[in-house]
Order: sequence, then structure tokens, then C-alpha cells
Amino acid sequence: MKGGGQGTATSHGHKPVGHDHVIPSNKGAGALFVLESKGNWKHAGFHLSTSIVAPALLSLPYAMKGLGWASGILALIIGAAVSFYAYNLVSQVLEQAELEGHRILRFRDLGGYALGRKWGYYPVAVIQFLLCMGSVIGCTVLGGQSMKLVYRVFHPNGTMQLFEFTVIFGIVMMVLSQLPSFHSLRYINLVSLLCSLGYSLCAVGGCIYAGHSRNAPAKDYAVVGTPTTKIFGVFNSLVIIATTYGNGIIPEIQATLAPPVTGKMFKGLLLCYAVVLSTFFTVAAAGYYAFGNEAQGNIFLNLEPYVPKWLNFLSNILVLAQLLAVALVSIQNNIHKFSFS
Repeated sequence: MKGGGQGTATSHGHKPVGHDHVIPSNKGAGALFVLESKGNWKHAGFHLSTSIVAPALLSLPYAMKGLGWASGILALIIGAAVSFYAYNLVSQVLEQAELEGHRILRFRDLGGYALGRKWGYYPVAVIQFLLCMGSVIGCTVLGGQSMKLVYRVFHPNGTMQLFEFTVIFGIVMMVLSQLPSFHSLRYINLVSLLCSLGYSLCAVGGCIYAGHSRNAPAKDYAVVGTPTTKIFGVFNSLVIIATTYGNGIIPEIQATLAPPVTGKMFKGLLLCYAVVLSTFFTVAAAGYYAFGNEAQGNIFLNLEPYVPKWLNFLSNILVLAQLLAVALVSIQNNIHKFSFS
């Protein structure tokens, strides 16, 4: 393919979109710096872990209460297996496309490569942009809530309002978003990985402590409600589990790898799913064990009356730190999306 040309026809029966599938030679140094393909498989693992292993996993005990023990664990296993297979399949498609001379940099490019510009390119771009912006907004709101919870630990009668913490979080995120490339987030995402392990350990330890304390909550594992509410509860639980697994940004992360990329993304996925298995399953099981069908959407809300103040403080600090990293990944994804348009 020529640097700015249209490319040749492929076996799919359509022409790939020239500059959308390779690094264009006529782009400036700034655009190439935004891409910065210098990463290794460990960096890919850090990025993947940040995009998938997020504070949303703290809602998994709540998802368990709509399914019960057996169905809940089975749903977690199926979610892990299906998502790992899907992510690895996407990675292999990207590797094959690169061998054919088409280095795909974004999800919308992958849609255009597989389905053609009309059906794959623009619909995927719009959906991904909206999802990433939704993630940034959600992280900002949750970050403000986490900051307020930390504030309340030391100032129970403090007068600062939620919107003030949300603004502070947004300002910090705006400053950090000036980092020039996805690759430049690699050490931030390593810290994010450690934070996810940290607050998961706090959640599991807190649930075990609460479950064995003198004032332990009553444990009822029955799926309660009318037949209709039980059915809706099952769907709600499955949606929570599916969305918790389904946030991997494969093309954009694979684009940060130094060529050749063959095999690197698979190693990154293995690292990521080692973190997934050690956090998702332990938090879900420990939270459901301690609180049964009283589990709330954030397990730390259940834990607050039962655990020491320092544990609440530490867990919220770790959640807050990771929310910054998750938001930055989504922001960089949208910056990356328009850097080659």
C-alpha cells in the first residue's frame, strides 16, 4: 500500500480505507508521537487491566444475589472464558491484518476493515465515542463520590458538597489528560493494576472480617422476590457481569506495541486475566458470603459499619486512584481516535 493511497482490494470484496489502516507517512511528527508504538507485552497487560479490572467489580456481589451461588459462579466463569476468547480473537485478526499490510489502529478501523466503511466504520466510531465519553463522565462522578467518602472519614460533619469534589476530580483529570500518548500511561496503569489488587484485597478481607464478627449480618442466600422480579433480577445480574468483563480496548492498546506484535498481546491478556481471576471471583464470593441477598451495588457500602475507619479510608483512596487511570484510558482512546482522522 502507498503512503496515502487507497490500497488494493482484499479477499473480503472491498477496498480497505487507505490511511485508516496504516500509519500514514504524510502525517506530522505530532500525530506519530500520539501513537508512539514502543510498548511490550507487559505494558499491554497494564493497559488491559486498567480498562477491564475497574471499580465496577465491586458490584459483583450484588450481581450474585440475583443468581445465587451456583449460577453466579457459573456466569463469572462463562464471562471470563467468552471475553478472553473474544479479545484474543480480535487480537489475532489485527495481527493477520498487519501481515497483509494493514495496521489497524482503532476499533472503527477494524469495523471498516471487516464490514466495509458504510456498515462498519462510522457506526462503530459513534458507539465507541459515546461509550468512552460515558466512561469518563461516570468516572468523574464516582471519583467525586470517593473523594467525599474519604473526606467524611476525617470530617464527618464537614460542609463540602459532592459537586465540589466532582469539580476537583475533574480538574486533576484534565491536567493528567495532557499526557501525550497512550503509551505514556503505562506506569500509571501499572499503579492502577496494583490499586485494583489493593482494594480487592481490602474488600475480601473486610467481608471475611464482617462475616465472622460478633455483629455479623444475617446470611440469607435465597433469591427473593416474585417470579417477575426474579427474572428481571437474573437479567440485571447478567448485564452487570457482562459489562464488567466487556471493556477491553484491544485495537488501540495493540497499536501501542512495538512491531512485530505477534504473540505480545496474548501475553498481555494472560497478565490481565491473572488479575481478573484474582479479583472478580474473590470479591464476588467474599461479598456474597458476608452479606447474601443484602449485598449492595458497592460492597464497601455494606462494609462501612463493620470495618475499621482506616480500611474505609485506604479502600476509597485506592478506588479513587484507579478511577483516574480508567478515565485517562478512555480519554486517550478518544484522543487517539481523532489524531489520525
